[in-house]
Amino acid sequence: MDPTPDFRAAHESWRQERMAKLSAGNGWLNLLGRWPVTPGNYAIGSDAASDIRLPVGPERLGTLVIEPEDRGRFHSESGAEILLDRAAGLTEWRVGRFLMEITALNDLRALRIRDSEAPARSHPPQIDFFPLDPALRITAIWEPLPALMDLTLDTIIGIPTRVPVTHVARFEIAGHQMAMLPTYGTPERPQFVLRDLTSLDDSYAKARFIFGEEVTETSVVIDFNRAINPPCAFTDHAICPLPPRENLIPARIEAGERRLARGQAGR
Repeated sequence: MDPTPDFRAAHESWRQERMAKLSAGNGWLNLLGRWPVTPGNYAIGSDAASDIRLPVGPERLGTLVIEPEDRGRFHSESGAEILLDRAAGLTEWRVGRFLMEITALNDLRALRIRDSEAPARSHPPQIDFFPLDPALRITAIWEPLPALMDLTLDTIIGIPTRVPVTHVARFEIAGHQMAMLPTYGTPERPQFVLRDLTSLDDSYAKARFIFGEEVTETSVVIDFNRAINPPCAFTDHAICPLPPRENLIPARIEAGERRLARGQAGR
């Protein structure tokens, strides 16, 4: 099935939005690093004596104080104090060109730092796509589970994490009946972590992501032309989930983003 001009235009609009998000200040192309933190004090800067050493920026950016119960403070060299409190949603802050964030994976905490002036933001990697195939834009049955599923997922760094699952998406693709589980996202935009046989040679080896569209009480659109590389394809400083077994497709689904060229990828 050849894509119509409208289908191509809609895909190009989506692709431009995808690249804008990837290259944004809070995107995945400008991460300087991810450093595990526990209660204590951390001097941050480019000075060699820093507890968290940055590759760019001032010798001393400030001091991060991690306290128990997911609280803390950041003291900048200018004298400003920023309060941190996960329960209150205070986990991100900006200091000059740097966006800083305390991330959580189970009981583990880490400091993630982005650089708004990173060259990669204005020179993003080239992402190739499989040819467009309108037949791979599928309207699936969106079925609520009889009870909340507490699903354990592995991650790319080997630390399992638990996620709640409320629905299943049922559809047929390449002759296979699938019952894919959305493990992240929102009710309006459920996220599917999946892998198919193109991962052996042509798409990112660990997983790809698809976000559901046009969600109703009984249906969800899953467009495999919009399957994307996960953050871990672009940086070593992201932690990505791996697909549940329900989301492993035993066929080649030649649609969406292809594997990044050598030298452009993270993991």
